[in-house]
Amino acid sequence: MKLLLSIHKCDVFMFTWLVNAKMHGHLAKISRYLSKTGDGQLYTLLILLTLLADGFRSPFFQAMLLAFLIERPAYFILKNGFKRNRPEAALKNFQSVIIPSDQFSFPSGHTSAAFMMATVVAYFFPFLMFPLFFWAALVGFSRVVLGVHFPTDTLMGVILGVSTALLSLGQVIE
Repeated sequence: MKLLLSIHKCDVFMFTWLVNAKMHGHLAKISRYLSKTGDGQLYTLLILLTLLADGFRSPFFQAMLLAFLIERPAYFILKNGFKRNRPEAALKNFQSVIIPSDQFSFPSGHTSAAFMMATVVAYFFPFLMFPLFFWAALVGFSRVVLGVHFPTDTLMGVILGVSTALLSLGQVIE
């Protein structure tokens, strides 16, 4: 229990430092757009385009679909199991930049989905690996800047996203 309290204190310290930084206002404007790229529409479009171009038997399509079928339920179970309050509910006198779509913050679903997609796409298109992971990291960072996640929420999102992608790739690619 002491370890969790220490982690939470460190999390709150990093979060508070970031949202009180002089550059926060500028970062918040950019973060709104970055965060929106992780809302899900791009993932759906990519899956549909892959399906139309390559069909159901495409390993790329199968890996993306399986990754989502694993990641989304795992994310939902973790989020509703841990029930960690978002920064706005956990910290006095703090208001997030945006209104989150749900009540709890751990893990970050935007970060999880972004890293899951980055991992799957990078496997099939290795030349895109660095820009994809940079984008996914920016999505996670934007969620902290917008005040809807603590840093460890996004860290868990990274772990969940990459691990579900690797699991699905392991199932699809023999």
